[in-house]
Parts: sequence; structure tokens; C-alpha cells
Amino acid sequence: MLKISISGVRGIANQSLTPEICLNFAKAFGTYLKGGKVVVGTDTRSSSEFIKGIVLSGLISCGVRVIDLGVVPTPTVGLMVGELKADGGLVVTASHNPPEWNGLKFIREDGIFLNQSQAEKLIAIYQDRKFSEAPGGSVKHFSRAAEVHVSRVLKSVRAPLIRRRKFKVVYDACNGAGSLITKLLLTKLGCKVVAINADPKRPFPHGAEPNPQNLSQLAEAVKAEKADLGFAQDPDADRLALVTEQGVAISEEYTLALCTRHVLSKPGGGRKIAVINLSTSKMTEDIAKSLGAVVLRTKVGEVNVAEEIKREGARIGGEGNGGVIYPKIGYMRDSLSGIALILEALAASDQSLSQIIDQLPRYFMYKTKIECLSQKAAEDLLERSQEIFKAQTLDLTDGLKVYLPEGSLHIRGSNTEPIVRIIAEAKSEETARRLAEDLRSRL
Repeated sequence: MLKISISGVRGIANQSLTPEICLNFAKAFGTYLKGGKVVVGTDTRSSSEFIKGIVLSGLISCGVRVIDLGVVPTPTVGLMVGELKADGGLVVTASHNPPEWNGLKFIREDGIFLNQSQAEKLIAIYQDRKFSEAPGGSVKHFSRAAEVHVSRVLKSVRAPLIRRRKFKVVYDACNGAGSLITKLLLTKLGCKVVAINADPKRPFPHGAEPNPQNLSQLAEAVKAEKADLGFAQDPDADRLALVTEQGVAISEEYTLALCTRHVLSKPGGGRKIAVINLSTSKMTEDIAKSLGAVVLRTKVGEVNVAEEIKREGARIGGEGNGGVIYPKIGYMRDSLSGIALILEALAASDQSLSQIIDQLPRYFMYKTKIECLSQKAAEDLLERSQEIFKAQTLDLTDGLKVYLPEGSLHIRGSNTEPIVRIIAEAKSEETARRLAEDLRSRL
């Protein structure tokens, strides 16, 4: 199935995501930008290099001057759009989707993904097939993107403070785009580094999402190495999860919560505002409010959070899936930003990761999903959900958010997969599970 949404284009490579679709979307993007300069990067999927070749051909045919960054994290592409004064960026990646998938993500000139209206204009050009043709297209290679990104991160935290702690860190890059750049960052921060699954030539050694189910190997390595903590990334390195010094893999919700707590505790740095989406844990909201910050919630979709951060001058924001957006560095979810902020928080507190986590508000999330073969099926599920909870407090900003005395439910169609997600949150794991599964059985 081909998925076209605010999050870009995704499908199964050479099946639903055909070479022709990739070529025409590249031409559409070149037409949308009216030529100019475009930065391109890929993840490590086996199909990414092939698709990139097709994408470059499409862009060149529209007169685009392409700067090829090679294999780099998605947030690196966003950052380099600004650094290289490009008109846009394009990433060949399907992020956390399974290995047979791939996709295209489109970035505008301010280093933020296209928003809904901009994406609709791009899709309209793609559907009309009226692509511009222009001479002057070219490809140049830029090999220092990792160094530029790491330098930006180092300037945004107190690197000397981190270096003094001489942390021992294990990281698991899922053999993805973060494999090499993460080691560079950690080394520059004075860490003793142990890398696992950091070979870009062997993608997908385990499940792609950086959640506890996929982090058993990292947890074991942290214990065996007696490390201070472990970091885990998804294949395009925009999401980050953590393993404590005790070898416990924790929910990726803690990544944003910890970074938010640390950034809002620091003096200065912009308006005391945190921006999160509707699916993000109440833990982050409680932490931000306890520090006197205003919390703004947006629709799910990274661009929605990023635009609100930029519009409001917020200090930090992101998504509870391990996606930290730190505007001092850039306006994309960035695992490298998260790594540096977590290490800075640990260095500043002189506490272990598990000790800091014990101080946070405790909530439990339970996530399930229902497969939908069409948009109409997804809409029907949402309508039925709304009818079920019509007597409750509802938020219809993005799908359906239901506020109940014992917790909350968020029901929405995915931007990246043909499913409806159900996310329940409560003070106990049992309650969260019951809320989600009761609804799922009724639907």
C-alpha cells in the first residue's frame, strides 16, 4: 500500500513505491521549488541508494542543483538545508517502517518538513504530471554534513561539563544512519563509547522502533559493560530511546520528558514554552507545568510541533516517540540533540539516569492498532469511537482525544501506516491496557 500524507510518501519498495512514483515525486518537488538547490540524504535501507538515483534524475530534469550528502540522519538533512542555503531538502527513508518499506520526505527552506497545505500543493503537482523541465541541473557531493551537525550540537550544550564526567556509553544505531555520526558526537563529548549495531552495511538487526521490546541486546550490553547508560536510535536517527545504568530499557516517552525537564530548568533560552503533540504522555506536560512553563499541544505530525515551536519561540518540543526538537540546533526531531541534552542533564545533576527517572511523574501507556484497508474505514472507526464517548470530554483536534476520570484515550489514523492507532494512558498499566483493549473490542 502506498501512503501519501503530511509525513511524505511511503510504500513497499518496488511494489507500491515504484520507480515511476519516486521519479515523478522528485520531478514534482523540483517543480514545486522552481528549480534551485536541494540537499539530498538517505538512510541505510537496501533500496535507498537505488531510489536516490531515481530521485536525483527527477530533480536534475527540473534544473535542480543537487547536493548529495550520502547516508546521514534525517535531521542532518534538515540542518544542512540552512547551512548550505538550499531551497529545500529530500530524504530517502521510511524511518521506523519495516525493511521492505521506503519513502520520501520533503523539507522546505527553513529546515522544516512541508506542512499540510504545502504537501497538498506538492501532491497536486504530482497528480497533474505537469512537471517543469529546465537546463542547469547538477549533482555535487558534500561529505562533511556529520561534522557540521555534531559541531552545532556541541555549541548548544555545556560540552566541557559533560567531558568532565567521562561517561561510559553504549549505543545501538540499528545499523542505520546514526551509526557513524553518533560515535563522533559521543567521542567529542569525552565519552568512552561502546557501539553495537553500528554497521551501515547491515541494516535492521532487530525491530526498527526504539522501544523496550527491541532493546534487549542494548540492555544486556549496558549491564555487561557497566556503562552509565545506553542510547538507541531508529534507522534514520530522528528518534531516541534510553537504557538505564541498571540495564532497564525504558519507554521512549522518557526521552522528551527528561530533555524537557532539563531545558526548562536552565536559565534563559527563549520563552518558557514547551510544545508537544496530542499523543505525548501527560508526564511531559506535568513536568513542564511544574517548572512554570506553558504547554501547547498540536496535532500529531512533526511539522505541526516544529511550526508551533518556531511560531511561539518555545524552548523545546517534540513527540513522545523519542523525538526531541531543540530549536537551538534545528527544527526536526533529532536523536543527537537528545543524546547531548540527556548527558548534560546527568552531568549537571551528578545523579544516575535511574535516580532522575524515579523523580518523574509516573504514567503508563498502552498502544494498540487496528488495520484499515482504506481511508473510509479509518473514518468510520473514528465516528464510532466518537459515538461511544459522546458523554465524555473530547478533543477533536487530531482524530479523537478522550479525557476520562481514570485516564485518556487518543484514537487517530496513522500518517505513516494503513492503521488506526489507539493510545491509552493512565496511572496504572492495568488501567491503560483495559481502556485500550475495551475500545478495540468494541470497534
